[in-house]
Amino acid sequence: MSEKKLLVLARRDHTEAMRVAAGLTICGHAVSLVFMDRPVEENAANAATAELLGVAGIEPQTTVAAMGDELPLLNADGLARMLANADAVLSL
Repeated sequence: MSEKKLLVLARRDHTEAMRVAAGLTICGHAVSLVFMDRPVEENAANAATAELLGVAGIEPQTTVAAMGDELPLLNADGLARMLANADAVLSL
C-alpha cells in the first residue's frame, strides 16, 4: 500500500477528529488536521487526545482566528491548497 496524503477537517467533533487523525497514521499515511468552526474546548478528553497527536507526529493547523496564537492559522488560500493536495478528505 502506498502512502496517501489524508486531510482531516475537525468541524463538528474536534475530539473525534483528533482520534481519527492519530489512528490513520498507523497505516503509514501522511495525515494533516485542521481545526475549524470554533476553538477546541479545553477539557480532559481533548487534552488526552491532543497527546496522541504529538505521538503520531501531527501538527494541527486552524482556520479559527481565536486559535491563531496556539496553532498555525490557515487562510482560505492555504486551506484550498491543502484540499487540492490531499488524496482524501475526512470531515468530522
